[in-house]
Amino acid sequence: MIGRESGVYKTSYEADMALYPLPIARYAALASLACLALLPLALDSHAMALVNLMALAAIGAIGLNILVGYTGQVSLGHGAFMMVGSYTAAILSARYDVPFWLGIPAGGAMAAAVGAFFGIPSLRIKGLYLAIATLAAQFIIEWIINHWTWIGGGAQSTIYVPTPSFFGWQIDSESARWYMILPFAVLAYVAALNLVRTRIGRAFIAVRDRDIAAEIIGVNIFRYKLLAFAISSFYAGVAGALWTYYLKIANYEHFTLLTSIQYLAMIIIGGLGSVLGSVLGAVFITLLPIVLVYVVEGAARLAGYEYASVANFLANLRLIIFGGLIILSLAIEPEGLYRLWGNVKRYFRQWPFSY
Repeated sequence: MIGRESGVYKTSYEADMALYPLPIARYAALASLACLALLPLALDSHAMALVNLMALAAIGAIGLNILVGYTGQVSLGHGAFMMVGSYTAAILSARYDVPFWLGIPAGGAMAAAVGAFFGIPSLRIKGLYLAIATLAAQFIIEWIINHWTWIGGGAQSTIYVPTPSFFGWQIDSESARWYMILPFAVLAYVAALNLVRTRIGRAFIAVRDRDIAAEIIGVNIFRYKLLAFAISSFYAGVAGALWTYYLKIANYEHFTLLTSIQYLAMIIIGGLGSVLGSVLGAVFITLLPIVLVYVVEGAARLAGYEYASVANFLANLRLIIFGGLIILSLAIEPEGLYRLWGNVKRYFRQWPFSY
């Protein structure tokens, strides 16, 4: 029997509040981090490109889950806040020669300021009405970037970014980009885990569960709602800035309303109110279209069809299967992939007993 807690005694408050209080959990976390650092040695360029996309999506999904999953504030403007971070980093690097390691936090800070501004209506409205307000933010920010020449640069609102470098080391391959993204992804994950365990995180959860009761016991509702919007937008801005340095281009078409909906799907499928669930949801949504392409292509070849003849069918079928899997996952496990992972861990912890 796997008894992870057996023989582990906590004799101080610090030990009880540790992020990984069990030795085996700490060893697993360190081993996972080592495996992530060594991924370029085991994967080719195509596989590393997929891993990079999953890491970028995970950063943005964690930020949105802090707002939606932990604070209960609905947002349809996450793509717009990523757009703010993207263009901020692109302007600083392309026009003022700011290095990427300064452009990324600057993009996050600007997105946090814009997100806090658009979070002001959350004091008076909630639910569907707040979703419409954040949807307005998506269109307002997109319009500003398209029509303010100083921001978007005019033609197609595109800004090209030079290849990022770190003290002379050119980040021009998928493996190099992984080492650019990985520190920010790990920091975002660990910071979110710690945030939700602090007084601020407990206030977020209180606002989500019953905002009136939270206000009665002394929680400043307006302050923590704005703070949730700012933190979530900071994560979005960092993800948008990383996306810009990854592609070496900033373009509003990368952060449309569809992007915001995809990030909502990530945290719903992964599990609302779960940091790990955000990562699982990001991996699922990123890999699902690619897996569907391989499956449909294989089926077409077995049936004797060429890929070109089924390309349009594939495009529509991907959307149908994508939506169907989302509905199915929500019907089978509404708490997402994180709950499924928890069930697996619980099974091995209790085995061979059933209770």
